[in-house]
Amino acid sequence: MSKQGLRITVHSVKGHCPVYRQGDGFFLEEGYILRPNERASICLHSLASLLPYHVALSHGVSPVAIGLAKEGASAYVQCLDPCELTGGGTVTFRIDKV
Repeated sequence: MSKQGLRITVHSVKGHCPVYRQGDGFFLEEGYILRPNERASICLHSLASLLPYHVALSHGVSPVAIGLAKEGASAYVQCLDPCELTGGGTVTFRIDKV
């Protein structure tokens, strides 16, 4: 399997995230190069939630096969901030191959 780029987009925000708004995003190119989109800020919570899956997804493994989607080509992960307990924001990310 060859490496593919990934587009990570903020699908939704529960609570108040000081970094992301719905629609924000960034790219992972060649499986390891981080490229910001319009916004230059990227939160470490988001990277921590992506790290376990980015290699498989960048090599074309189906999100359904690894439990990140019920159907379709987009994967979904959630940041590590439990907003109910911290007062912060829990962000859900959509990950798509590009």
